[in-house]
Amino acid sequence: MANDRQRRKLYIGPQLRRLRRERGLTQAQMAADLEISSSYVNLIERNQRPVSADLLVRLSAVYGLDLSHLGGGGSDALFAELAAAFADPVFKGAGVTREDAFDLAAGNPVLGEAVAALYRAWRAAQADLVEARAGRSPLADDPVEEARAFLQARRNHFPEIDAAAEAIAAELSAGGASLLDALVARFKTKHGVRVRFLPDEVMLGAYRRLNRHAGDLSLSERLDIASRVFQLALQLSLLELQGALDASVNAARFTSDAGRRLSRAALANYAAAAIMLPYGAFLKAARELRHDIEAIGRRFGASFEQVAHRLTTMQRPGAEGIAFFFVRVDAAGNMSKRYSGDVFPFARYGGSCPLWNIHETFRLPRRILTQIIELPDGSRYFSIARTVQGGAGGYGAPVAERAVALGCRLEDAGGLVYAQGLDLEATPATPIGLTCRLCERTDCAARAHPPLKRRLVIDEHNRLAAPFSFAFD
Repeated sequence: MANDRQRRKLYIGPQLRRLRRERGLTQAQMAADLEISSSYVNLIERNQRPVSADLLVRLSAVYGLDLSHLGGGGSDALFAELAAAFADPVFKGAGVTREDAFDLAAGNPVLGEAVAALYRAWRAAQADLVEARAGRSPLADDPVEEARAFLQARRNHFPEIDAAAEAIAAELSAGGASLLDALVARFKTKHGVRVRFLPDEVMLGAYRRLNRHAGDLSLSERLDIASRVFQLALQLSLLELQGALDASVNAARFTSDAGRRLSRAALANYAAAAIMLPYGAFLKAARELRHDIEAIGRRFGASFEQVAHRLTTMQRPGAEGIAFFFVRVDAAGNMSKRYSGDVFPFARYGGSCPLWNIHETFRLPRRILTQIIELPDGSRYFSIARTVQGGAGGYGAPVAERAVALGCRLEDAGGLVYAQGLDLEATPATPIGLTCRLCERTDCAARAHPPLKRRLVIDEHNRLAAPFSFAFD
């Protein structure tokens, strides 16, 4: 088969060209580094010569690269995304096949990523159009959605903040104290701020309060250890990473000051997580533990939600983790957090699909549920879901019970402990939609609304299993 033949000969022209340009090298300089001829570099970059295993090893040694990354480890995910895109009816007349998707992903990933990004933008525009027809404007007067769009546009990854937070984490760990004690000491020695843990009645319901004049940082003693560490890391980020936070936010354009401020707050939370779970150590642990969220949490003293959320940010070039999406919902189906990194096409408005087992977790609290889900376009994902609790602990204290789901493309699920022993290809997938208003499945008995883009067909003499009938003309 053509695909097998191409896999035996590895062509990395676009990746090599991007690597060379990122390092500001000429072809002659790269050739000298690798001890090969300039003409050979030129032929490889134009995909007229395959790269040998010997040269791959040399590339790794000279430039410190992850071989799987350079050798096309990311092309599988790109192939899956392009294959799903080409299966869309919009490409119906083009005659594009899965083999074409593979050729593009393997042979010219730069162009492939551009096509995939264009398709994602088109799909988002379609969703926006549908929601606008329902009387909603996607971003106008909605600072929360504007902040989410800011994070989404950057795939929930901010390398400058990660690097700065990683440096702080290294300094905090140097003394051998626990992270909590190291943070308390840093506030005292570097900022002249005393950290105190006070009773809830003194805090008046607040979790954290900074009194600059008195030099006091007060935290509620009802917070568990993971929450105390996070709140301290968050306050430290606001004090020490102001420049990085401002630079990241100022590089974007916002329609409202509230959207900008919410985005900056989200980046401060990102920085706090990066201090608690520094990129390199966290990614190494995730791979070693096969993304066992509870085991990773025990290693770093973090909560289930903190670890799951952090897993969505592993997008450092040359050291990417699995591309995850994350969502948090309450028992009523309201979505309070979502991060996809272009992995999963969440709807901006409305609840999630009732067939997704994230909703079932409320009947089975603290139990991890797994599921293979399939969207109407044929793309498949592996999902895990579990309930989490928000709020400070203590008898009679208000508790917010929520559920979180973490998922990835089915092609990447083999790296998860939760998929161990499963035949991912043979296990049936649950057909779900993004939200009823955008889903066009005709046979869904769980549907709450007809799709906005279709004409309702009303026949009072016939009752189908699905609650709505609609036309596709």
